[in-house]
Amino acid sequence: MTFNDQVIEEFRHGKGGMSEGWKLILLTTTGAKSGKRRTNPLGYLEIDGMTVVVASNMGAPAHPGWYHNIRRDHRVTVETRSETYEAIAAVPPAAERDALFAKIVAEEPGFAEYQAKTTRELPVVILHRIDERVRGLGDFLVEVHKWLREELKSLRAGVDDVVAGRADALIMEKSLKAHCVSFCEALSKHHAGEDMGAFPMLAQRFPALAPVLAKLGEDHVVVAATQKRIRDLVEGYVHGESDPVRLRDEFDDLAGTLEAHFAYEERTIVTALNVTAPG
Repeated sequence: MTFNDQVIEEFRHGKGGMSEGWKLILLTTTGAKSGKRRTNPLGYLEIDGMTVVVASNMGAPAHPGWYHNIRRDHRVTVETRSETYEAIAAVPPAAERDALFAKIVAEEPGFAEYQAKTTRELPVVILHRIDERVRGLGDFLVEVHKWLREELKSLRAGVDDVVAGRADALIMEKSLKAHCVSFCEALSKHHAGEDMGAFPMLAQRFPALAPVLAKLGEDHVVVAATQKRIRDLVEGYVHGESDPVRLRDEFDDLAGTLEAHFAYEERTIVTALNVTAPG
C-alpha cells in the first residue's frame, strides 16, 4: 500500500493516522491518458467562500498528475470527511490566481516555501460544487436559446404563409423581412458575445473545454453563412417571381443546424457557465 493509499484508507474510515491534523479532501479525477479514475488526498483552503487547492507537488519541478487530468477533463469528485459531491475544477486567470495565491500564503506559509523551491508557477485551482439549485450564466444561455427557437419557429410559420399565399402577400412579405432582420441581428449579436466573451473566458478557466469551444465557434461560422443566404433571399424576395420553396428549405436548414448547435452547447458548457461569476 502506497502512502497515498494509506491516507485515503484512513480518511474514508474516519481514522487519524497519517492524516491527523491535516485539512484534507480527496479529489478524484479522470486520467488524461488512461481515462481511469484517480484519487488523491489534497490539502485545501476556503478562500472567499471558494474551495481552493494548489498544484504544489511539494515544490517539485513538474505539475502533479491530477493537475494534468483536470486540464483534460474538468469534472471531478470531492470527498470531505462529511460528504461527497461533484464539482468542476477551474483554473483562474493570472490576476485572479495571483490574488488567491497571496491569500493562500497568508493562511498557509508553507506554499510560499514550495514556490521558492521551483521555477514553475504553482497553479491554483478552484473547485466549484455543481448545484442544480443555483441559476447562473448557463441558465441564462438556455433562456436565450429558448427565445431564439421560438422566434425562428414564428419566422418559419411566416414563410409557410407566403408559400401558401395566405393573407395579403405584400403585407406578409414586408412583415417577414422586418422579422427576419431583427432575428438575424439578435442571433449574430448572441454568437458574437459568445465568441468574444464567454468562450475565451471558459477556455482560460476550463482548458478541457478547448475542443468543445472550437467546435461551437465553427458552428457559428456555418450558422452565419446560412443566415446570410436567408437574409439575401428574404430581402430580394419578389412575390410571383422568387421561389418561396427555396426560402422555406433554407429556413429548415437553419433550424436544423441551430437546434443541433444549441443542444450540443447546452450539454457541454451550461454547467461551467453556471459556476462562473459574470464579469
